[in-house]
Amino acid sequence: MTSRLKEKYQEEVISYLMDKFGYKNVMQVPKLEKVIVNIGLGEAKDNPKALESAVNDLTIITGQKPIITKAKKSIANFKLREGHAIGTKVTLRGEKMYDFLDKLMNVALPRVRDFRGVKPTAFDGRGNYALGLKEQLIFPEIEYDKVDAIRGMDIVIVTTANTDEEAKAFLEKMGMPFAR
Repeated sequence: MTSRLKEKYQEEVISYLMDKFGYKNVMQVPKLEKVIVNIGLGEAKDNPKALESAVNDLTIITGQKPIITKAKKSIANFKLREGHAIGTKVTLRGEKMYDFLDKLMNVALPRVRDFRGVKPTAFDGRGNYALGLKEQLIFPEIEYDKVDAIRGMDIVIVTTANTDEEAKAFLEKMGMPFAR
C-alpha cells in the first residue's frame, strides 16, 4: 500500500516539474530523500524524565523509535558536559517519511493557531527546507492530558533538488502550505 503523497508525486508532481524546469530525464526531477525530526532538550541534564517523555512523544508522532543525541563538547556556561543526553531525533525514509509529511501538511499545520502558511524563505541554498514547531500538541496522536511539558521540534525536509527554486516548486506541488 503506497501512501497518498507518494501517489500524488508519481502522478502529478513529476510531469509538472518536468514541464516547468525542462528536465530531459525523469531522474533529474527532485524527490524526497529524508525527513529529520529533532527535539532539543536543554533541561534533560537536570530532568531525565523530560528526555523519556520527549522520546515517547516522538515515537508516537513519527511511528519510529528515536535516537538520543549527546553533547559533542563541554560548555561551562551552559553547565554541559561532553556525552550528556541533550535531545532526541528521528530520520524518516520511505513510506514512513511520506506518511509523516502527509500528516504534517494536511492535519498538523492547519491546527496551528493563526496559521497563514509556512515561511517560503526557510530553504538552505541546496534545496532543503527547515521548519520549527512551537508545540507537539498540533499532532492528533498526542493526548493533551498526558503531556508533561510543551516542547517544540525542528523538522528538516531533505530533497534532491539542486536549487531553492526547484525545491520550492516541488514542495508547493506536493501540498506544503507556503505563506503568500
